Amino acid sequence: MNNKTYNSGYVAMITMVATIGGLLFGYDTAVISGAEKSLEAFLIIPLKLSTFMHGATVSSALIGCIIGGAISGFLSSRLGRKKSLIVAAVLFFISALGSGFPETLFFTHGEPSMGLLVVFNLYRVLGGIGVGLASAVCPMYIGEVAPAAIRGRLISFNQFAIIFGMLVVYFVNWGIASGHPIEWINSIGWRYMFVSEAIPAGLFAILVLFIPETPRYLALINRDDKALYVLEKINNSKEKAHLILDEIKATVSGSVKGKLFSYGVTVIVIGILLSVFQQFVGINVALYYAPRIFESMGAAKDASMLQTIVMGLINVIFTVVAIMTVDKWGRKPLLITGSIGMAIGMFVISGLSHFNIIGISTLVFIIIYTASFMMSWGPICWVLIAEIFPNKIRGQAVAIAVAAQWAANYLISATYPAMMQFNGAVTYGFYGLMSVLSALFVWKMVPETKGKTLEEMNKIWKK
Repeated sequence: MNNKTYNSGYVAMITMVATIGGLLFGYDTAVISGAEKSLEAFLIIPLKLSTFMHGATVSSALIGCIIGGAISGFLSSRLGRKKSLIVAAVLFFISALGSGFPETLFFTHGEPSMGLLVVFNLYRVLGGIGVGLASAVCPMYIGEVAPAAIRGRLISFNQFAIIFGMLVVYFVNWGIASGHPIEWINSIGWRYMFVSEAIPAGLFAILVLFIPETPRYLALINRDDKALYVLEKINNSKEKAHLILDEIKATVSGSVKGKLFSYGVTVIVIGILLSVFQQFVGINVALYYAPRIFESMGAAKDASMLQTIVMGLINVIFTVVAIMTVDKWGRKPLLITGSIGMAIGMFVISGLSHFNIIGISTLVFIIIYTASFMMSWGPICWVLIAEIFPNKIRGQAVAIAVAAQWAANYLISATYPAMMQFNGAVTYGFYGLMSVLSALFVWKMVPETKGKTLEEMNKIWKK
């Protein structure tokens, strides 16, 4: 399909707006990294709370992520994809202001208390609900407006936006903190870090008002005239718009919402396993604990932060590789290649850890591991979750897959310190084994979706 068969400028514009949701997903999950030590000094230490409470406060947004993922199906089916994105934007905005100034309305400014800690965590959970919603609805929205020939590339941009959002907030946090004494950062600086998110959140809320609802959802609620209008704008052709709408209508006839298992259990299981494997290969351990991993392997603190920045740049470069190749090579070859690269990286790191070998070789194999993930499971998992489910069950099925992903993320991140205390070599060996199993799972169970319309998914699962 050449560029003239769809309106590339219009498609690019609505995709760019939707991916701001991905940027906020990355921003919100990473903003805590700069504020975490200040929160400990401001709330945890004065209240004489345990390290467990510190850990629970740092990761409280993840609870919201699980909730947001779980309710995304209900909201995207009842309110629509567009209004769900607006809800996510509003949650990001409230969370940003509330996390920065949790005393507002209820407490004396600057005085730590248990009530203040609870309110701060509630604001972080609200932001997490926004992340969970955005992580489900942004790829779904892009998948439902994108022409089949470039759908993989456009959904992969969402993963790029997530990584870019993380990178932006690292620089924002650094910019706020640099040149200021630690006392200022611990009393005021950390607040600005959280509040800074209100700027992209407000922009997102405004811009979403100007993008259309997806034609698949409009057809689902019998707004055929509006669906046709959007399809015409996307495809530059009345005739093609009518053709696509007829295909959509054939797959959504009957009730607005299909029964979850109306296409069998296999498609739901595949969606859940894609999500679980994306986390069980250990990527968030590599991202969240990167400086600690490098320090435990002998790097000085400054060197470990520098190595983390190197990893950040590798993440961006190899996500671009995925964007450029997903619609040429297909989803399965990229996932299997990535799994093999991750397995090699993790098994070698496991061996190095066992023999206590520390040096540049460790960094090289962590880079091989993260690069393999970023060109495959990072973006492609989201592409498949957005496109493999039939139209009538997409909202519900995506919600289940995304909730499973956040639950798996929480489990893997929470168990890492204890596993490392038990045995580092066994820990990395486990992630290597999960990488091998992920390759076998894709080879045996996952269908290739390259170039297929979303309506063709019905035929795959009806077989």
